[in-house]
Amino acid sequence: MAPSRSNPTLLGFQPISAPPRIGVLASGRGSNLQALVAAYSRGELSAPVVVVVSNNSGAGALQLARDKGIAAAHISRKTHPDEGAAILACLYEHEVDLVVLAGYMKRVDPRIIGAYRDRIINIHPAPLPRFGGQGMYGHAVHQAVLDAGVPLSGPTVHRVTEEYDEGEILAHQPIAVLPGDDPDKLAARVLQAEHELLWRVIRDRFCPET
Repeated sequence: MAPSRSNPTLLGFQPISAPPRIGVLASGRGSNLQALVAAYSRGELSAPVVVVVSNNSGAGALQLARDKGIAAAHISRKTHPDEGAAILACLYEHEVDLVVLAGYMKRVDPRIIGAYRDRIINIHPAPLPRFGGQGMYGHAVHQAVLDAGVPLSGPTVHRVTEEYDEGEILAHQPIAVLPGDDPDKLAARVLQAEHELLWRVIRDRFCPET
């Protein structure tokens, strides 16, 4: 179960509920969120998304959540002076067991990481640790892969820690770098792989009864 809402200073977890309740943090259009919701609707993933939080009021992920009847919250420094505390309170309110970063473009508050230790994961669009760290997102990470001349890229799912992209790697899906690739072409193929990899990792690692 999620940390007690009556004791917001509580860190750590009792055994995770089965199936876990997912809270998604997203900044953009929400394509990975859509993949999670679709897998749940198909019955391939038993863990429901119960709340979506975004730092961007215009994020497609928020509208997608509303359209699907999922709680949606815009939380940023503009709306809450203590953004991290507000996000954590929102996760507690919705009794979230597992936090998923799906295109979340902000550093996660250490209090959230502490409260959800080993229960917060991120999907990164390239191999780790080589193509991780601060600034390695979007166009830049795919350009770095191409500049390195490596034959393979592909998304990586990892646990989130206080350092960028340094948590335990849970899964990686190799994607070939093709002749004539540019960052946009490579990004499109990696994104397709992300949509399958993310829900499968959640199913296999956090709800193996599925």
